[in-house]
Amino acid sequence: MHFFVEEREGGQKAYESILIKDRRILRSLSNELALKIVKILAEEPSCAMDIARRLKEHEQKIYYHLRNLEKFGIIEVLRTEERVGALAKIYRVKCPFISFKLFEGGKILDKKVRIKEIKFLEPFVKDGKFNARIIVGSPDPHGKYGAQASDSCCAIDLALFLGTFVKNAEIPNYKLDTEVKENDLKENLILVGGPKANVIVERINKDLPLFFEFKKEWSVFSTISKSLYLQDEVGVIERIKNPFSKKSEILILAGKRFKGTRAAVLAFVKKLKEIEKGNKFDSSKIAKVVLGIDRDCDGIVDDAEFLE
Repeated sequence: MHFFVEEREGGQKAYESILIKDRRILRSLSNELALKIVKILAEEPSCAMDIARRLKEHEQKIYYHLRNLEKFGIIEVLRTEERVGALAKIYRVKCPFISFKLFEGGKILDKKVRIKEIKFLEPFVKDGKFNARIIVGSPDPHGKYGAQASDSCCAIDLALFLGTFVKNAEIPNYKLDTEVKENDLKENLILVGGPKANVIVERINKDLPLFFEFKKEWSVFSTISKSLYLQDEVGVIERIKNPFSKKSEILILAGKRFKGTRAAVLAFVKKLKEIEKGNKFDSSKIAKVVLGIDRDCDGIVDDAEFLE
């Protein structure tokens, strides 16, 4: 994936871009009709027949340009629909920008440019603003298990990491699970801690691709690989659609115990690129099982490995 970065007075703006290697696409885009087709598809996905009617052009002309644009990777088929007894291809534009490299060199390294991370963190961080609520378990005995959460401090490392992508943040950005109201659940949420310590995680636990199971002792079960994880140092990183609101998402960083939650946060902060790849058995799901490791043997988890 490539990006076009635009420097503005208020900060950087980054856009997905297609890096083209065949200069013939430049000739194709110099055609006025081809550009009109791209602009229409940028507004909404359409088929050749609809575009032809809108532009009052012969359908064969539209087909010609659609084939060229698809060949060069500017547009793609989104789906097919039945139209007048036949299947019509519905096209969309892949990216708002194209790039063409003239020669090697001229690059500028800037630590601010962390485009892939910024894209992955949406909608929790959007346009330089923190757009979510962090929910941690209460330190007081509470919930079904009467637990006292001890892994809330892991959220400090998480907050420091997210803060590197945020210009200004309103305070407070977190709530204890015991303070959460039903309306709060409709926001983008970052949940820290397992179902024993965090009652909000407990509410959605059974619907997670990686869920916590209690049979004599706690374990993590993967509905993807059908594996059961029993180690105390096991944690999960999961990203799901918010079941309380279709417009929001939930990020879960949780462990069987404190060590597992710490491992999940460490992996998220240090190895986000690996998390972006998704589960190794199903890359469409952001659902990673991690194992915390004490590399320097001081009794504190300081690294994490991915189990799936």
